[in-house]
Amino acid sequence: MRLVSDLEYGEVDLSASAEELTDLASVVAQGEGLLSSTLSPDGNTLAGVEVRGTSGPGVLIRRDPERQILVISGDSASRTVLAENLRAMATAEDGGHLHVDYFPGHFYLAEGSLPLVVNSPHGGMSTR
Repeated sequence: MRLVSDLEYGEVDLSASAEELTDLASVVAQGEGLLSSTLSPDGNTLAGVEVRGTSGPGVLIRRDPERQILVISGDSASRTVLAENLRAMATAEDGGHLHVDYFPGHFYLAEGSLPLVVNSPHGGMSTR
């Protein structure tokens, strides 16, 4: 898994194998865990993803600048939706990417969540 923090656009770009995305989805659904990522010398990569179960409401995605990790926290129902989206991206054989972006009234993301782009392990743009 590789997590690139784009400070200019304020988003995190996640690239992972199907197995890694499935593992991340499982940790998100469980509400507890820490997964490491591959670091690169450019200094824009994050060291991993930490998931925490909280009372919510919604899922909050944020960057912990001290530890250089992505933190995903939230209530069980909201984490379940995010986990299902991650699993769908892991199994979508026609490629593409998923934008996880907050907007007012979002049904599972909490206000203040960082935008997250999840790339398909199968690359490219979706043919759907």
